[in-house]
Amino acid sequence: MTPRERWRAWWDARHPRRDTHLMGQNNVYILPSRPGLAFCLTLALLLLASINDQLSLGYMLSFLLAGAGLASMHSTHGNLRALSLDLKPPGAVFAGEELRLELRLHNSGRARFGIGVHAQGSPDAEIAWTDVPARGHAQLQLRLPAGARGLQTLPPLQIVTRFPLGLFRAWSIWRPAAQVWVYPRPETPAPPFPPQRADEDGRGEALVALRQQGQDFEGVRDYRRGDSMRLVLWKKAALSLQQGTPLSVRETQAPAARTLWLDWRDSGHGIASDEEARLSRLSAWVLAAEKLQAPYGLRLPAGEWPPALGPAQRQLCLEQLALHPGAAR
Repeated sequence: MTPRERWRAWWDARHPRRDTHLMGQNNVYILPSRPGLAFCLTLALLLLASINDQLSLGYMLSFLLAGAGLASMHSTHGNLRALSLDLKPPGAVFAGEELRLELRLHNSGRARFGIGVHAQGSPDAEIAWTDVPARGHAQLQLRLPAGARGLQTLPPLQIVTRFPLGLFRAWSIWRPAAQVWVYPRPETPAPPFPPQRADEDGRGEALVALRQQGQDFEGVRDYRRGDSMRLVLWKKAALSLQQGTPLSVRETQAPAARTLWLDWRDSGHGIASDEEARLSRLSAWVLAAEKLQAPYGLRLPAGEWPPALGPAQRQLCLEQLALHPGAAR
């Protein structure tokens, strides 16, 4: 094992991946900030001048300022020590969007001020700041770029403080264990649905074009599988249950198709060589099918997922699109 690999193994063991983080003596680090370095240099020059000229007041001022600096260092380190954090499981996002992490800070001691959190390596402008009351809690929201599609690991986070004087910077490293789904960014505006192919075994309907639900009321009919719950006449539902008759739904000018297949082969019109664009188109079709409340299935080169409807089907299809092998991973 090379020295670099040994160092990496030691670092990972010292900062294991967890969704909770307790800061203590073994994981809080402190160094002088830029103003702190200037303060130390000024203090050294003042002490040298006092020694050279044998100034008693110079000695007193030098030691007084040194004591204030040491007290500031102790307070800065103590501002993080014994503070704990936990992470709310992040929700899925689309590529190109912002990932919002909700952090909760728990304090079992005195009040803490000027606590900041940011992704390791990000500029200081992206630090989110908060205060934590004594024996209380605080919530903090951190925004990060979502990155490429797929099941992504959260970046290491830094918890920082410069309280009270800004002469020292204390920080701790937190490596969350949670992962976040990044779905392909949907194409906008969403293109029309393609004509529906016949099933390969011949049992399906050949080339049935999807017709979107209209809004113009035409009449009432019996409920059929695949109808939107929004079209059910709920005022008559109790009477239908008593009489044992089917539920009634509003008839519109353009009822939705019974089944919709979102096929990889149909997504390449005009973008045949761009896999990411095809995934974006399929992602847009998934969202559009859910909005129309039309049962839909997904066909990719890696497999086929049968038609269904609802949040579970939406999540399943978008996750399969996110996991599709390609350069964007």
